[in-house]
Amino acid sequence: MLKIAYHPIYNHPLPQGHRFPMVKYELLPQQLIHEGTCTSDNFFEPCIPNDKYLVAAHDPEYYYDLLNLKIPHKEARKIGFPLSEQLVERERIIADGTMKACEFSLKQGIAMNIAGGTHHAFSNRGEAFCMLNDQAIGARYLQSKKLAAQILIIDLDVHQGNGTAEIFKDDSTVFTFSMHGANNYPFKKESSDLDIPLKKGTTDGEYLSVLKDTLTNLFKEVRPEFVFYLCGVDILETDKLGTLSLSLEGCKKRDQLVLESCHQLQIPVQCSMGGGYSKDIKKIVEAHANTFRLAQQLYF
Repeated sequence: MLKIAYHPIYNHPLPQGHRFPMVKYELLPQQLIHEGTCTSDNFFEPCIPNDKYLVAAHDPEYYYDLLNLKIPHKEARKIGFPLSEQLVERERIIADGTMKACEFSLKQGIAMNIAGGTHHAFSNRGEAFCMLNDQAIGARYLQSKKLAAQILIIDLDVHQGNGTAEIFKDDSTVFTFSMHGANNYPFKKESSDLDIPLKKGTTDGEYLSVLKDTLTNLFKEVRPEFVFYLCGVDILETDKLGTLSLSLEGCKKRDQLVLESCHQLQIPVQCSMGGGYSKDIKKIVEAHANTFRLAQQLYF
C-alpha cells in the first residue's frame, strides 16, 4: 500500500498574504480520497522527531536557536514569514514525515510526503519559506541507520536546491542533481554535483529530452541505493513564481520518467511535493495528484 505522510499542521494558517501556498496541503488529500486514488488507510501522521536526526543535517546552534525562536531578525527575514512555535513544530513534523516515508520506501519501493521539499534550508540558516531541509535530514537518517550508503537527490522544482547543495557539497555519498529555471530564485546559486539551468520558456519537448538523457547517465554513474525526488509543480507555464513553460501533461511525463526509472531499477524512492504557485489552485492540486496516481499505477 502507498504510504503518505500527512498531518493537519501542514495546513497551518499564515498571516494574510501567505495563506495561499498552504491551501494545497488540505485539498490534495481530499482530492485523492474523493477520486478513489487513495483511502484514509494510505495516510499516516508524523510527529515530532528526535532532535538528533535534525542536527545530523543542520548546525546544532542554528537548530536550537530556531527551536527557541532566537534567530536574529536579519536572518529570520530571509525565511519569509514570521517565526512562531507552531511553524517550527510544523517544519519538524514535515521532516519526520520524510524520515518515516523513507522506511516505507525501503519496504515497498516508494512513499510520499504531502509536504516537504524544503530545499532552501541550509545547514546553518533558513531561506525562502524553508527552515529545515527534510530530504537532507532523510538522507542522514538513512545513513545513520545504515539503511543506504549511496544516495541520489533528484530536485526538479523550478528553483535550484541551494540549501541541499550546500549541505552535501563535500560529501561524495550524496549526489545532488538540480534541474531548474536559470533565471529563477535563488539568483546566487550554490553548486550541486550536477546543475542544469534551463532558459526561460523551456517547454515539454526540450525539458523531457534533457531529463531522460540525464537520468540514464546518472543512474549508471551514481549507482544509488536510495533516491529522494523533489517533484515541485512550479515548472508549469501557469506558475506565478516560475520561468519554465511546461504543460500539465509535460509535468506528468516528468514524474513518469523519474518514477519508472526507480521502479525498473528497483531503487527505493521518497517523494516530497515542493513548490506550486499557479493562480488556479485546481491546477496545482491536479499536477500534484498526478504524482500520486502514477505511484499507485506503477507500484501497487
